[in-house]
Amino acid sequence: LIMEDWLRAEALKRGYQMVYTPHIANKDLWNVSGHTGFYRQNMFGEIEVEKADYMLKPMNCPCHILIYKGELRSYKQLPMRLAELGTVYRYERSGVLHGLMRVRGFTQDDAHIFCTPEQIESEIEGCLDFALKVFEVFGFKQYKMEVSTWDPEKPADYVGEAADWERATNALVSVLERRGTPYKLCKGEAAFYGPKIDVKLIDALGRPWQLSTVQFDFNLPKRFEMEYVGSDGARHRPLMVHRALYGSIERFFGILIEHYAGNFPLWLAPVQAKILTLTDEQIAPAEELKKALEAAGLRVELDSRPEKIGHKIREATLEKTPYMVVLGPKDVAAGTLAVRRRDGKQFDGVSREDLIRKLTEEAASKATASGWQ
Repeated sequence: LIMEDWLRAEALKRGYQMVYTPHIANKDLWNVSGHTGFYRQNMFGEIEVEKADYMLKPMNCPCHILIYKGELRSYKQLPMRLAELGTVYRYERSGVLHGLMRVRGFTQDDAHIFCTPEQIESEIEGCLDFALKVFEVFGFKQYKMEVSTWDPEKPADYVGEAADWERATNALVSVLERRGTPYKLCKGEAAFYGPKIDVKLIDALGRPWQLSTVQFDFNLPKRFEMEYVGSDGARHRPLMVHRALYGSIERFFGILIEHYAGNFPLWLAPVQAKILTLTDEQIAPAEELKKALEAAGLRVELDSRPEKIGHKIREATLEKTPYMVVLGPKDVAAGTLAVRRRDGKQFDGVSREDLIRKLTEEAASKATASGWQ
């Protein structure tokens, strides 16, 4: 939820509309989109409901197109940016399943942008800004860009007009060059339906991961007969861009676990602070402190077991809890707290107000390392 909530808030600030679409759709929809013809081996079987066949969705795109087609759009309504954290299902053979990295059901941070030709470059720019913001916030500093385009010598392998491919590819390259971003041009490696930019992050172990994508689609707008009314009063076909940032919540989270070796930044840590009591006499004030921290929006646990404090500290350290708050008789008498970081550094005589202020400020800043020195 932490990752999802942040992404939703950021998407809304960037002009996206958050939508929710069903987990299943009538097979007719997948026939129109072409998934039953080109992607059937990756889809689960039909589900019969009242003599009609439904299928689990492997992608969100056709559902977003139906939202677009809910009314005839005007050029004044474009660009239209639809985003969803939607669960999709893909039939993967058991031999290729791998932890969180490759699963059969996952949450895709999917967005589709419908725009006019004049809006292409600004939308690509916005997608790249968003992708790099994600990397920055989650602490990934290294990445590389790849532009995959068609092979003009094999036009039969692709859909769309040559002019569309050239215009879209030129727009992708133009944005990267204007930003001064190095990229690799991968001729002939585009999907059959459009060119794309892949943003591959490099984790702490130096491994590349393909996550964020900005992908043109010349296929679905044609298949679904999508239109908008232009400034000339005539009907035109919108351009469609697929945009993913995390790729999938599950895979991105798996990469985060390995990148930080479980030592999550405070804002991402499932438990941000753990209160440890020395004796039963500190349970009541510890519960009050827990309520105060939770009221400030912090995720807190209380360990009031009748165990030695050293054992509690070791357990919390192994759990990689960012902060431990040790509460003993002297702390209660003095009205202060002993705060211990997971790396072992300790701060004595901390007031409740200072603790709340420092933790909330660090969490709000999305800092990747403790600023409490």
